[in-house]
Amino acid sequence: MNPNDIPAYMAHVGAAARSAATTMAAASTAAKNQALRRLAERLREQVSVLQQANALDLSAAREAGLAEPMVDRLKLTPQVIETVAEGCEQIAAMPDPIGEITGVKRRPSGISVGQMRVPLGVFGMIYESRPNVTIEAASLAIKSGNACILRGGSEALHSNLALWRLVQAALADAGLPPEAVQLVETTDRAAVGRLITMPEYVDVIIPRGGKGLIERISAEARVPVIKHLDGNCHVYIDAEVDVDQALVVTDNAKTQKVSPCNAAESLLVHERQAEAFLPRIGAVFAAKGVEMRCCPAARAVLAAVPGAKLADATEADWAEEYLALIISIKVVASLDEAIAHINRFGSHHTDAILTTNHVAAMRFLREVDSSSVMVNASTRFADGFEYGLGAEIGISTDKFHARGPVGLEGLTSMKWVVLGQGEVRR
Repeated sequence: MNPNDIPAYMAHVGAAARSAATTMAAASTAAKNQALRRLAERLREQVSVLQQANALDLSAAREAGLAEPMVDRLKLTPQVIETVAEGCEQIAAMPDPIGEITGVKRRPSGISVGQMRVPLGVFGMIYESRPNVTIEAASLAIKSGNACILRGGSEALHSNLALWRLVQAALADAGLPPEAVQLVETTDRAAVGRLITMPEYVDVIIPRGGKGLIERISAEARVPVIKHLDGNCHVYIDAEVDVDQALVVTDNAKTQKVSPCNAAESLLVHERQAEAFLPRIGAVFAAKGVEMRCCPAARAVLAAVPGAKLADATEADWAEEYLALIISIKVVASLDEAIAHINRFGSHHTDAILTTNHVAAMRFLREVDSSSVMVNASTRFADGFEYGLGAEIGISTDKFHARGPVGLEGLTSMKWVVLGQGEVRR
């Protein structure tokens, strides 16, 4: 099939995925696990081949003037390959959710009613940069009994193609259809337009990339989308708090790595702790080159910090996802004000409270409307691996179908099952 004939090519890919999804839904746990373990073996066997393909992408990226941090995200080092191989083995070792029947209750009529966990069917995933996502998505699709259509970024095409060939070979090794995982082989953006408008073949779309990509997919898709647009994550320092602990956690949430969507972008401090906490965290941020965009009260306290990079916060700063060494800081008068601020300006991704007050902690958990809410822990923990999901396909700030890190169960649905012995309705 010619990938340049986009309508025909994408219809062919979609039909093949739909057919494979039927087989995958009925596949045994043993076959799925065999495919995953064989994929891990092939990844380790083919390190040199994968690096040769990756070198083509790295060279093209540098010639195109791609920024070095972006080039770094493209690299398939031996360590990256070993990590994804281990991920495949970890997913193989996890319980298989498919076919599990729960909540069975006997009704007065004599029937028993419960729910069975089943695959979604076919998911399309559109992602940028990191080629390791190809293996993460494929391995989760295999274990959850789904078929998937993957469309990686043009900057990683050679790497993704090489990885995908190993996935298809591993599926064949296990007697499963290679078409269960397909990679769109063209970089033409029209292919994305077709993928997100094929409800006859695709059950859900999962975009993973920048805000522009996700906004476009959400606006144009004709199938459901599991998404998050922003990661404007907050840390709130409560009136009652262990200041030493709060310093460590806040520093980690902001500076451990600034580019992920679960890094803290905004710091709220109760006015009772402003004088005790802000100068100390300000010194930490100053030493690490973090620019602090402050409300007037916060700036007044931080002005005495040597070397502090301070600026006045604008209204736009409260809603900004910086993904950089920048943080907005606001002094608040109460827990109520903190919760209201987060629910207004946050992106419903991940927000944390640092407190020694149990009542305040429980209120924060209940009332902050985000996919992950934390007490006395860094926002950087909002991650499928850290949550024990094995891996994640992405993070969702939607309320349907999945919310937060999306792992195996997020790629499944439930259907009602009824067990009877000849009962009829009277």
